[in-house]
Amino acid sequence: MQDNKPLVVGLAGFGTVGGGLCRLLRENADLVRRRCGRDIRIKTILVRNANKIREVETPAGAALVEDAAKIYADPEIDVVCELMGGIKPAKDLIDKALEHGKDIVSANKALLAEDGLGLFRKARKLGRALRYEASVAGAIPIVEILRESMSGNRITSLIGILNGTSNYILWEMTAGGLDFATALQQAHDLGYAEADPSLDIDGIDTAHKLTILIRLAFGIDYPFSSLYVRGIRDVSALDIRFAGEFGYNIKLIGQVRDVGEEGAPRLEAGVFPALAPKPSLMANVRGAVNAVRVDGNASGPLFFNGAGAGALPTAGSVLSDLIAIARYDRACNTGYDDSGLKKADIVPRAEWNATYYARVMVDDAPGVLRDISGCMAAHGVSVAQMIQKTETGQHAVPLVFMTHETTDLAMENALKMAAKKGLLREPAMCMRVL
Repeated sequence: MQDNKPLVVGLAGFGTVGGGLCRLLRENADLVRRRCGRDIRIKTILVRNANKIREVETPAGAALVEDAAKIYADPEIDVVCELMGGIKPAKDLIDKALEHGKDIVSANKALLAEDGLGLFRKARKLGRALRYEASVAGAIPIVEILRESMSGNRITSLIGILNGTSNYILWEMTAGGLDFATALQQAHDLGYAEADPSLDIDGIDTAHKLTILIRLAFGIDYPFSSLYVRGIRDVSALDIRFAGEFGYNIKLIGQVRDVGEEGAPRLEAGVFPALAPKPSLMANVRGAVNAVRVDGNASGPLFFNGAGAGALPTAGSVLSDLIAIARYDRACNTGYDDSGLKKADIVPRAEWNATYYARVMVDDAPGVLRDISGCMAAHGVSVAQMIQKTETGQHAVPLVFMTHETTDLAMENALKMAAKKGLLREPAMCMRVL
């Protein structure tokens, strides 16, 4: 192979990130050449409608096509860069591209999380690169950090704010005093939230990214379908305020902890809103920004934050993968030298140990606090702090508890008991404390 031969790319998807990639290749052409010793050139771009008028400038010499075979079957194309999103058409394209000897760069978190193992096995078998830095946390190079830079560490825990839309909403509720609906509408108006924001606010996007990070950090297959996932729809301005009074900010996080013996990982993992102490770095991640904290037995805690989405931040990660391939980098795609990842030993959510915040709405009547406390005690939940607020003009008043360490099952059963006894005026709110 000629070292100075341009790396020829077939680009699938010409939206926000695809347009950003074309811009970076044009503006950073000299830097790319210095980085890898040759040019990177987009030859063909797969789109749904080649005749559509676009604001993004098409790269010089690149053809817009609607037939995927013109990318995966073209012998001149070295790399297929998949920026389409979705699972079925993207998977078919990557499958066929691998079979035709192409390397792959993808930003498709949903595909890699839900149906990625087969693609990784196929890439390994065929000796092809499948790189995916842009699939998690935008500009933060967390994939490379886990796969390469921290490969000498035994990872003990990873926690991340992995969805900028949800973090923006929660931050505006915290700093601006907005209610959830108003903050969501503001996110829509600024272009942070999609027309249907379900993937973001229901935690699915975060769960896709966490699945990928678990695979990289532990070399284990933790199925996406096995993750506990809870979003932020039920986080109210009242909870934001009470959390603040206790010294916390509420964040939507993805977290995995190894609670097993050394050498035998046992993983506790999930996506949920949680209370982060105000002095912590995680609590102060503002706006549509991502952050990841990784704890390793050699490195100790490391914290990374930055732009989690957007045309150029994400395109920059895509371009870094293309540059790695242009250098003939054949690093192990999953970060582990294993043809098949073993299944994770999963800790059931009922066994998770943590301290908890719980808010219940109850009648303003004698004996209610005693009865609620009795439900907690009946299931071994010890209360560390409690506040009661009388809201003017309201028949129901909030009781807020901060517990000592207990299990998720104990908290769930205590609150179910309170509901069964008719003590609650509305469903209880319960969140983990970091």
